[in-house]
Amino acid sequence: MNKLDILILYKYNQWTTAIILNTAAKVTQEQFLAPATFPHGGLRGTLVHALFAEWIWRNRWQGTSPTTRLKPEDFPTFESLRMRWMEEESRLMAFVEGLTDEKLNSKVSYKTTKGEPHERVLWQMMAHLVNHGMQHKTEAAALLTDLGHSPGDIDMIGYLIENE
Repeated sequence: MNKLDILILYKYNQWTTAIILNTAAKVTQEQFLAPATFPHGGLRGTLVHALFAEWIWRNRWQGTSPTTRLKPEDFPTFESLRMRWMEEESRLMAFVEGLTDEKLNSKVSYKTTKGEPHERVLWQMMAHLVNHGMQHKTEAAALLTDLGHSPGDIDMIGYLIENE
């Protein structure tokens, strides 16, 4: 994996986040907070989980292994979540833009929130994060569609065509 490839993946990740958040901005507070049967609950829980993943993995890549999690109750409103996500996205993209091919192919040691040590190649963890985020963004897309606010297609090829 090289820097150009990872940049494309992370710009795609940004694009999908913007689509999902712009669509989620259309729901009511009650819809944002409503429970659902998805693994992380309703829209708020699903989006918080995706944000949490971006936050914790970036921290791990930068040498810190947080032991706490972001929780849905940390975000009482959609706007509080959106604001925090934009801050995190800025930090994440600064990290991505500062990478080198050498760093992408190096191993990074980290600990889980339970303190279990692991070591992986950075680009593999970074590819995982985009893939993980897409799983939960598609869950959010399904929730939004059920609420009458489909975000439309968020396929990578759509991003690539739009950004040719």
